[in-house]
Amino acid sequence: MRPLGFAMMLSGCETSPLTPQVIPPHTAPVAVCGAGEMMMQTTLWFDLPSSAGAAGWSQFAERDITPHFPSPLTIYDGRCPHGNRKVLVLLHPADRASSESINALRDKFKNRFATQPVTRIDSLVGAAL
Repeated sequence: MRPLGFAMMLSGCETSPLTPQVIPPHTAPVAVCGAGEMMMQTTLWFDLPSSAGAAGWSQFAERDITPHFPSPLTIYDGRCPHGNRKVLVLLHPADRASSESINALRDKFKNRFATQPVTRIDSLVGAAL
């Protein structure tokens, strides 16, 4: 290939950086709640070490979950590749205080049971209570 032809071919490879696109206001996602109000739904996955036992979890739930989260909550059993899991679903206001309380609960569990981090998933939901 001739040097001039090669240089012309390379010049087509240079592109200018793209300008980030902003979503127009009329097409941006909007939180809609058909009935009730907008709230956060937080799901926490507690992987239980085999040493925890049912009594250890019950004590943790009675002492650290129920008194601090008066809003609607559900706890159910699950399985993970490494053993048993408890899943906690909370409905709460979308505010910093609630988020900090949930993170404090995660830390208490990790410290008490010397286990892996507690997975947290947050979703904005419409809730009619």
